[in-house]
Amino acid sequence: MSIPTPHINAKAGEIAKTVLMPGDPLRAKFIAETFLTDPKLVNNVRGVQGHTGTWKGVPVTVMASGMGIPSISIYSWELYHYYDVDNIIRIGSAGALSDDLDVMDIVIGQGACTNSVLPSTFGTPGLYAPIADYTLLQKAVEAAEEHKAKFMVGNILSSDNFYAAEGQSANDLWKRMGVLAIEMEAAGLYANAAYAKKRALCICTISDHLYKQQYLSAEERQTSFTQMMEIALDTAVKMAEIK
Repeated sequence: MSIPTPHINAKAGEIAKTVLMPGDPLRAKFIAETFLTDPKLVNNVRGVQGHTGTWKGVPVTVMASGMGIPSISIYSWELYHYYDVDNIIRIGSAGALSDDLDVMDIVIGQGACTNSVLPSTFGTPGLYAPIADYTLLQKAVEAAEEHKAKFMVGNILSSDNFYAAEGQSANDLWKRMGVLAIEMEAAGLYANAAYAKKRALCICTISDHLYKQQYLSAEERQTSFTQMMEIALDTAVKMAEIK
């Protein structure tokens, strides 16, 4: 397939080697306008905004992924295979399971459990375990420490369903197994990265807690995750310094 692709109309050279992927197009716009120098809109197919600019002199693209594994799988596949992107860092919100987390804490997904069938479509004869790229993970931890963030590194759950039928929630079981939080995209991104021999990482800010009365509004989720955004941007800079 040549570029532009069916879902991305950027031209060759308009997308950086590192792409930050929030789910929300408005969050992508906010990040570009707030942090990037000379941001340029390079994609707006279906309103999924992608902006390329620089952060501390390093080219960075911020592009929305939409919600769910099917959506991020489409965009990350095209970015890895047709736009020669090396690193994709998902930045989004997650619902906390761990008692050690609170709203606005940060979770860095070392691994991504999932109830999605997507990892099985790669044909492995057993259960494939989607994990983050270690180098990206290491650099993100360095950046989080430099920002003095309150964060945890560990297993997350990428769920295909936001709502559960009555009596079908498995939150207690995932929590018992040490899963820190639930989101909806990382496992698909990690599997695509592994297949493409590229790098992927998920960094989430806790927007609500499934066992505590803590939650953020939609507006707060869109504009208040600035520490996570700066950690991801600084991770992009650290990756550019690798020779």
